[in-house]
Amino acid sequence: MSSEDQRPSGTNGAQATPSEDASRSEDAVRGRARGSAPAPLSILDLATVGAGHTPAEALAATTELARGAEEWGYHRFWVAEHHGMPGVASSSPAVLLAHLGAHTTTLRLGSGGVMLPNHAPLAIAEQFGLLEALHPGRIDLGLGRAPGTDQATARALRRGLADGADDFPQLLSELTHFLDADFPAGHPYARLTAVPQGPERPPIWLLGSSGFSARLAGRLGLPFAFAHHFSAGNTEPALDLYRSSFQPSEVLAEPYALIGVSAVAADDEAAALWLSRSAGLAMLRLRQGRPGPIPTPDEAAAHPYTEAEADFLATWLGNVVLGAPGDVADGLEALRKRVGADELMVTSHIHGHAARHRSYRMIADAYGLTTDGSAAAGPVV
Repeated sequence: MSSEDQRPSGTNGAQATPSEDASRSEDAVRGRARGSAPAPLSILDLATVGAGHTPAEALAATTELARGAEEWGYHRFWVAEHHGMPGVASSSPAVLLAHLGAHTTTLRLGSGGVMLPNHAPLAIAEQFGLLEALHPGRIDLGLGRAPGTDQATARALRRGLADGADDFPQLLSELTHFLDADFPAGHPYARLTAVPQGPERPPIWLLGSSGFSARLAGRLGLPFAFAHHFSAGNTEPALDLYRSSFQPSEVLAEPYALIGVSAVAADDEAAALWLSRSAGLAMLRLRQGRPGPIPTPDEAAAHPYTEAEADFLATWLGNVVLGAPGDVADGLEALRKRVGADELMVTSHIHGHAARHRSYRMIADAYGLTTDGSAAAGPVV
C-alpha cells in the first residue's frame, strides 16, 4: 500500500462532511495564543538527566515541569523518543505521557516524537488509542522517521520491522488506517482492530529536520513540526516546501507549522549563556559519539575545547535564543516572523532542574501567559 492510500482524519466510525471534519480537527491541531504572545507557546521536554542526577530524579522533574507548564499557560507539552543516551530519560513517550496525563488536567500532551520505523504501526495505534481513552482530547501523535539513536541500537530495536526511513510513507499509511479503522475491503488487516478505539483519535503530526517530512506532511494535509533547535539552516527551506506542497485535507484546510527552538532565560545574558554551554557541550559529545549526562555549567566552562570544538559550540549557541526574559521573548518573536511559524515549541536542554524550570517560567511571565485567564480554561478540543 502506498502513502497515496492514506486518508488522514480525526474520527472513527461516525460520518461527517469534510467541512465538519476540518473544523473539528483544526481545533485539535491549532493552538491558542495567550497573554501578549502573538502565537501559541509550547514545550518540548527530554526528561533531561544532568550529571549528578538519576533518571528517576529527571522524570520527577519532568512531571513537575508539566504541572508548571499547565499553570503557566503553555499550550502543549511534548516528550521525545531517544535511546542509548544517558542524558535523556524519555525512551518510551507513551509510558511517560500516560504518567504526565495523570498529573495534569488541561495541558495537551504529545510525542515529539515517536520514531515510527522503530515500532509496528499497530502497536503505536494501540498505545495512542489507550492514551486518548485515558486523557480524551489532550493527546498529539507526533511521528519522526529517524531512529532516535545510533544504527546498532536501531537494529536492536527494529529486529526486521522496517528497513529504515524509506519505509516511512508506507508505515504512516498503515498506522493511519489502524487509527481510523478504515482498511479497504480485501486488505490483509481489514479485520483487525486497534484496541481501544473511541469516537476520536489523536491528530497526527509529522516531524522533521529536512525536506522529506515537510513535503509529505504538505501532500497529506497534516500539521508539521520542524526541529529548528538542531537543524536551523534548514528551517526556512523546509517550511517553504511544506507550504508549497500543502493540499487541504480533512485535518487541515491550511498549513500549520510549529518549530522547536532552544531557548534559555535567566537574569541576564551572561547567566543564560553560562547555563546554555552545558547543553552545547552535551550536543558536542553526542555528535562525537560520546553521549552522556548533561554536564554542569562549571564542567562546560572548564572543558579544553579544540578549535573545531569551539567553532561547533559557537555555531550551536548562535541558534539558542538566550538572555533576560524580555530579550528571549523578543528573539523568539523575531524568529517566528522570519520563518513564518504558526507556533513555537521551546526546549531548554540545560543542566539543573531548578534552572530549567525557572527558564520556562520566566519565558511565560515575559509573555504574560500566567496572567491570561484562558490558561486555565481547559483544552481546545
